[in-house]
Amino acid sequence: MFWRSKKKAEDRVASDSWLIVGLGNPGAKYESTRHNVGQMALDVLAARLGARFASHRTQARIAEGRSVPGGPKLILAKSNGYMNTSGGPVSGLARYFDIPVERIIVIHDDLDLPFDTVKLKQGGGHGGHDGLRDIAKAKEPPEPLRVRVGVGRPPGQQDPADYVLRPFATSERDTLAVLIEDAADAAEALTTEPLTAVQQRFHGRAAK
Repeated sequence: MFWRSKKKAEDRVASDSWLIVGLGNPGAKYESTRHNVGQMALDVLAARLGARFASHRTQARIAEGRSVPGGPKLILAKSNGYMNTSGGPVSGLARYFDIPVERIIVIHDDLDLPFDTVKLKQGGGHGGHDGLRDIAKAKEPPEPLRVRVGVGRPPGQQDPADYVLRPFATSERDTLAVLIEDAADAAEALTTEPLTAVQQRFHGRAAK
């Protein structure tokens, strides 16, 4: 299980480190799609840290830093593989950096939430989300914290699998910028505040 490994002392990170994973698919073809909204939020966080993503031995790209002096260290991670293989890189990163599951945050798209909505929870079912399903194979309770970013249900009879692999509509893009900032804010807040406090702040925001 991904929080049960031992590492060399020189490889260990600060005890206040958090692993924040943004789910998505690699490559320019997918970077603007609904399924990649978690990675969009990571880009916002990386910009705040003044950090750049670099390749890591765990089949992922990571960026590291502290948002404020003396604040927790944030390790931001994007898998090099496709959504349905997210579990391996998340497991490998948690082992490498010796981060317990209680300090892992997963940011992901959620079809069951209206667009322009951010909700937070710990664990729960994967709801058919391939990335969450694969991560679930590599863990045992307790489960990672989750920042759920609402992308809404597809219109009409459109296949949900096709819908999440399409870019956001032109009419959504101005709001999208704010939504991504909110998701980044929520993830960052979870590193310094209890889940319930962050839930109270974000769950009261109605979808527009």
